[in-house]
Amino acid sequence: MTRESDLLDIRYLRENPEEGRKRLASRGRGDEVAVDRILELDENRRRIIQQVEGLKADRNKASKEIGARKSKQEPVDDLMVGLKALSDQITGLDQELLKIEEVQRDVLLMTPNLPHASVPIGIDVAGNKEERVWGSAVKFGFTPRTHWEIGKLRGILDFDQAAKISGSGFIVYRGLGARLERVLINFLLDLHTSQHGYMEIAPPFMVRGDCMVGTCQLPKFAEDMYQLKNEDLYLVPTAEVPVTNLHREEIISEANLPIRYTAYTPCFRREAGSAGKDTRGMIRVHQFDKVELVHITRPEESYTTLETLVGQVERVLQVLGLHYRVLSLCTGDMGFGAAKCYDLEVWSPGIGAWLEVSSCSNFEDFQARRMNLRYKSSEGKNILCHTLNGSGTALARLYIALLETYQQSDGRVKLPEPLRQAMQCDFL
Repeated sequence: MTRESDLLDIRYLRENPEEGRKRLASRGRGDEVAVDRILELDENRRRIIQQVEGLKADRNKASKEIGARKSKQEPVDDLMVGLKALSDQITGLDQELLKIEEVQRDVLLMTPNLPHASVPIGIDVAGNKEERVWGSAVKFGFTPRTHWEIGKLRGILDFDQAAKISGSGFIVYRGLGARLERVLINFLLDLHTSQHGYMEIAPPFMVRGDCMVGTCQLPKFAEDMYQLKNEDLYLVPTAEVPVTNLHREEIISEANLPIRYTAYTPCFRREAGSAGKDTRGMIRVHQFDKVELVHITRPEESYTTLETLVGQVERVLQVLGLHYRVLSLCTGDMGFGAAKCYDLEVWSPGIGAWLEVSSCSNFEDFQARRMNLRYKSSEGKNILCHTLNGSGTALARLYIALLETYQQSDGRVKLPEPLRQAMQCDFL
């Protein structure tokens, strides 16, 4: 079981409280107030542990004296009374310690990761930094259609029937539209395994609550998750959860690092609080397919790995000929568990907007602390791993970009060359 002191680097906060406050404050959400509470609880916890250790030493001393008296057949009643009082004190302090640790755990679980020094400072999307742009927006000799217009015209997407069977925020793919979704999944898995050296994983689509805690979905984002009634099982919001947790509570040999996994899963999200936002078509849905990339590395390699990860996702978009940009997210727009994050956005000409198709994040040891995931170094030390992940990519918005980028004036969609053989056609 994860110790509450392992959920965040309390030693760092103890030694650098002002720096810790500053880094959390840069997120712009008031998270820095947690530092004082964490340190207060840490001080109380260590004080009680010290008291208990002193009382246990006194108890051991009393026990030895009782033994010595008994060997001499001397009375021990007075010592027994004192011994009982010591034991009662220890029991009371142990209970107090347990309560402090429970509160400390709750505070730590709701405290986000410390942003890396290289992350741009900002409070929202306006603070994000555009790192680079690839390609250019396609120019049409006609007014481009949206993906939902194309989907209806070509009979490949049906939102009305999806709503009939599941409610809003779901999609039915039909005919060539369904085949394209399947082909894209295989295309992504094949590219990442054959060209980028990932091992393919086919994980369960349901996970236990402690796995959701391990990758930071719980307890912070509980309202966005689908939980099975009366069970400690959740539908996966991303393959990151089951795949990263494959090595929870393990000590990995350094020789086996880095570990690179890729996996396809459907992803299930309530999207709580997003009602009325991006609700047309398939921009924001409750179920979508995604191919995920997961890295487990040594700390000194994680930031080089992050750049490699971004490049591998860029390769997907380049092969498909899609206009995209790479953003370095600012502190205020970055996810709860990330120390640094890049977003990759594709241009969708029908909607006229950039759409995020991948977030690539370095969590440093934030997730590893929650999962108790370590490796044994060549010197024999157990060291927390660094974990990273990125969408390689999310299918719904990739699908949007393909339909809208490659649409023709008659409503047909000309498939990019890498997909034609598997699709057994050139046009949708």
